[in-house]
Amino acid sequence: MASQIREWSGINTFAPATQTKLFELLGKLKQEDVNTLTILVMGKGGVGKSSTVNSIIGERAVSISPFQSEGTRPVMVSRSRAGFTLNVIDTPGLIEGGYINDVALDNIKRFLLNKTIDVLLYVDRLDAYRVDNLDREVVKAITGSFGKGIWNKALVVLTHAQLAPPDGLPYDEFFSKRSEALLKAVRLGAGLKKADVQGSAIPVVLVENSGRCNKNEADEKVLPNGIAWIPHLVQVITDIALNGSKSIFVDKALIEGPNPNDRGKLLIPLILVIQYFFAIKPIERAIRNDIAKESRPSWELRDSDKFSRKF
Repeated sequence: MASQIREWSGINTFAPATQTKLFELLGKLKQEDVNTLTILVMGKGGVGKSSTVNSIIGERAVSISPFQSEGTRPVMVSRSRAGFTLNVIDTPGLIEGGYINDVALDNIKRFLLNKTIDVLLYVDRLDAYRVDNLDREVVKAITGSFGKGIWNKALVVLTHAQLAPPDGLPYDEFFSKRSEALLKAVRLGAGLKKADVQGSAIPVVLVENSGRCNKNEADEKVLPNGIAWIPHLVQVITDIALNGSKSIFVDKALIEGPNPNDRGKLLIPLILVIQYFFAIKPIERAIRNDIAKESRPSWELRDSDKFSRKF
């Protein structure tokens, strides 16, 4: 279901320094004639998608329960401020029982009908140390639904970032290794080559949605590396929205895939040319020869035969 557009009052709950940065970024978008921004949030279940939506909005816009399984239907949260509208679409996890949840995926696609995806947030956890085949399957499902171009409008969000890395690794080194492994899974799952993704690699942003997140002197939520993560996340979202890549419009053809009746239509002219030169033309020549022979009297054909044997 989709919520009605409400005033973005949640922005007032952020620290003053964070508010200032967010208003600067909103102003940057409006200067580029971007008055509406739609963010699609996807990933596996239990990785913090809904919590990230609430953190961006600054209020509990999406219900969260650790004791209740996710539904199969998306939710869109819409907020407006100073002529700018932000739509954030929360989606159910794409894995169920070790396989892609086709019902959830189909619901997501149909929910997005006639909507435009400006930014994709692919969410996972920083403290999920391993990357496996399920990660590639989720990426493959997203790519199959929206095309490779969706990754030109994407960033990876790693939640649960307020942690102490294992084995005494430095925080930045652990973040780098985790990001590298997940981005590799994205490239493999999406079948991406260098030419498929415009500009640099898909950016990775750290997020800590829980109340245990530390704060700096300006009362902003900061990560162990000292970054105030909310304005940083919105900064990256803004950069992607303005990166020149085409947003993804979800139409009926994108949802249902190519019409099987359209397959091979491009080959029809070539097939007709081949038939003309290798089937129709030889038949025409044979018919003309038969007609020419039948129109000549038998004595002429006999004399012509004798004449050709003589010489």
